[in-house]
Amino acid sequence: MSLVAVLKDGRSAEMAVYGCEGVLGLIGAIATRKALGRYIVQASGTASRIELDRLHEVINSRPRVRQLVLHFTEAMMARVLQNVVCNAIHSVEARCCRWILSMHDRLEGDTVPLTHEFLSEMLGVQRSTVSSITRALQGSGFIRQGRGVIRVTDRAGLEATSCECYGTVRRSFERLLPYTYSDVTPADPRQPPHRLLLPG
Repeated sequence: MSLVAVLKDGRSAEMAVYGCEGVLGLIGAIATRKALGRYIVQASGTASRIELDRLHEVINSRPRVRQLVLHFTEAMMARVLQNVVCNAIHSVEARCCRWILSMHDRLEGDTVPLTHEFLSEMLGVQRSTVSSITRALQGSGFIRQGRGVIRVTDRAGLEATSCECYGTVRRSFERLLPYTYSDVTPADPRQPPHRLLLPG
């Protein structure tokens, strides 16, 4: 799922993306109980929902859960701040690769369900710009485009074309939430994997 900022003129851009490691609405739920933007489902999956009062109770009474929430909050803050730098400095092509890789990390398999229109909204650019970039990425053999989907065919190539921000954010999540990525073996294999949590 994506948290998207919608401007007065109708334009929108992604602020954050959540996968199985995520807790949607966590910061707003704890502080003001108001959403910080619009949440958009990008791909089907499983999520759990918890009442806000129960969430507060668990955070306050269970130190391990509180620590996990703090780790998640720090990881998300690191991502948001890195994205600010990325959007200001790096090319749309590099940001597009970063976005595809971030989605690929959070889905099973190599197929990422998205259209050029949706990707252009997430990146805050024109659809024609996204079409040119994805054509070039396909020409390089990094992806294969289909109807409403992008299939990752050369992840290493995407990583090489992406900016350093993808790796920086990923390392933050690996350090703070070691179960985020399916290709990383956590320190304690007895712990179950996380899944998306929806306060509310």
